[in-house]
Amino acid sequence: MTHKFMEAVAQGLAARHLATLRYQFPYMEQGKKRPDTPAVAHATVRAAVAAAAQRQPGLPLIAGGKSFGGRMTSQAQAQEPLPGVRGLCFFGFPLHPAGKPGTDRAAHLSSVSIPMLFLQGTRDALAEVSLITSITASLGSRATLNLIADADHSFHVPAKSGRKDAQVLEEMLDEVAAWTARITRGA
Repeated sequence: MTHKFMEAVAQGLAARHLATLRYQFPYMEQGKKRPDTPAVAHATVRAAVAAAAQRQPGLPLIAGGKSFGGRMTSQAQAQEPLPGVRGLCFFGFPLHPAGKPGTDRAAHLSSVSIPMLFLQGTRDALAEVSLITSITASLGSRATLNLIADADHSFHVPAKSGRKDAQVLEEMLDEVAAWTARITRGA
């Protein structure tokens, strides 16, 4: 939760008048490399959503995360809707392992009935562009895909792209703010 990218996202969203609640999965808190089981990760997501709702009652909630955190959030939502959550935002949805293109990790998304925002780099080794495009298209109006040209899974762009990582982050955060405003209008 104190990773440089996560801190930059939280600060950037705060500058756009969007509060964030960052949290750790138990495996990260314990310094382990192996991720928690889905059951533990889903319970952690639910606890974080409950904590956010308790801190700011009545505030529209958006849940999500970066990579594993986003996928665990979507799985939790697919199993049983997260109370008060109006949408899901994914910074680099990990559609498949690197070098092993597939869509099995997205099977649960059809069970998510709230809006979803996918922020994906076009060089993301964990989400081949044609596959993530197909998956989001199959979800219809529930899914918004924002492809970040030349970005990898960490949203790093090469110098030859003519952009800096900070510019890419600003563009993504502007998209998150605009999307959030659209789906929470009238909340």
